[in-house]
Amino acid sequence: MPITLTVPEGLLSPQAQAEAFSGLADAILEVSGLTGNAFMTANIVGSINVLPKEHVLAGGKVVAAAFVELKLPEIALATPEAKSAFIEKATDIVEKAAGGRLKREHIWSNIVYAPEGAWGIAGRSYDNASLIEAIAGTGVPL
Repeated sequence: MPITLTVPEGLLSPQAQAEAFSGLADAILEVSGLTGNAFMTANIVGSINVLPKEHVLAGGKVVAAAFVELKLPEIALATPEAKSAFIEKATDIVEKAAGGRLKREHIWSNIVYAPEGAWGIAGRSYDNASLIEAIAGTGVPL
């Protein structure tokens, strides 16, 4: 379940970047009720994009901002409450990591869903049913 955290250079130290990413991963597991699930934990992946300051903009102007994008299969975080809980937690995590160098209103998050059958892990395409089986541990090996 890829996470992309994008920040301008200098906003987060390398340690703060790692802590923020770890916190985002934990937030996905917590909100989805899957903390401790080996399949899900192993498949929360992602990247941290650190861009030159002049490449991060809001309202057409350079600004200290952070963007969190979460990509999931259709079945994940499907309720409005789960989406809202993740976005709130993600904002809190990034705001804390920035240590006062980032306004809360300059943290944007979005959740993008892959269509049915378009989720791939280790060269295998998963539909919703096979992904649920894998998460439940009923026979879909990685």
